[in-house]
Amino acid sequence: MTQYIIRRVMQAIPLLFLISVFVFFLIRQAGDPFAGRILEAGTSAEDLSRQRRAAGLTDPVWLQFIHWYLGDDWYQRDLSGDGEPDTFGRRQGILRGDLGVSVQRNEPVVKTIRRFLPWTLLLGATALTTTIVFGVAIGMLASLRPYSIFDNIVTTLSFVTFSTPIFLIALLSVFIFSVKFREWGLPYLPTGGTSDWRAGGATFGDVAQRLILPTVSLAAIQIAAYSRFIRASMLDVLNSDYIRTAHAKGLKRRRVVMLHAFKNASFPLITLVALDIPVFLSGAVVTETIFSWPGMGKLFIDSLNQLDPPILLAFTLFVALTVVTMQLIADIVYAWVDPRVRYT
Repeated sequence: MTQYIIRRVMQAIPLLFLISVFVFFLIRQAGDPFAGRILEAGTSAEDLSRQRRAAGLTDPVWLQFIHWYLGDDWYQRDLSGDGEPDTFGRRQGILRGDLGVSVQRNEPVVKTIRRFLPWTLLLGATALTTTIVFGVAIGMLASLRPYSIFDNIVTTLSFVTFSTPIFLIALLSVFIFSVKFREWGLPYLPTGGTSDWRAGGATFGDVAQRLILPTVSLAAIQIAAYSRFIRASMLDVLNSDYIRTAHAKGLKRRRVVMLHAFKNASFPLITLVALDIPVFLSGAVVTETIFSWPGMGKLFIDSLNQLDPPILLAFTLFVALTVVTMQLIADIVYAWVDPRVRYT
């Protein structure tokens, strides 16, 4: 197992490097992040040129990539043009944990991520938990009553939900549970984002209310997929010989279903969850943007509109690293829960 983990990690390193190379050169072709500042009052061409030199954009692209990876010896100074130094210290490069300085926000990217990432983790963890609980429960109930009215209703709703774009689900949830409920005099849910409760801007109850609609929008499609997946897996296992043998021995139906059937049917669910975690943690860009949820997804869209390369690069590396890590964890958990799996 140790050799397998080491081998997978060694395989992941060149993969992450290739991803970073591709994304870096692609983002660098998007344009000049300082171009919009020429329209700002009091910003001269000389100031713009100085800011571009301070950010290293006057260097060749290949040299910018080396500086981004390995660091350099220049210092960030007075990017805002107010006559005072804004950021001190040598840029160390991403290999030493320095993701650079945000062009538009004029602060270290690490500091920006620390402010937005907790909100994405909160939304992602809530949506993932909701998906697993409801997806598994609905799928199991449908498999125990195949081709019944309940199963047919679940199948229809699953296909409709799965084929509906996530932005449409989000907009419909806002229209029904916020707009219409308010018109009908019913308790309605807020639609906007929230501020950090640690700063006293929002209470726990306020955050919980604002979390409902983004969670439902983010989890609806995944619940439909999980329920169909669990139903199919459970039906395959319930029709197995050892399940019929367990019933013949007089074991209770609940014990057979939970201890024998569901345990074996849930093994493939490990891979499904591992692949979905990066989707949730990457911020669910559309959902966070619609609901103004202050997470990584909204940060990515804002940085894309403002063309902030350091944040775009950090976000992409974060998603890539999460995908590779989750795949490795899924393989390890497979070997742990299923003694038939062995890695050399």
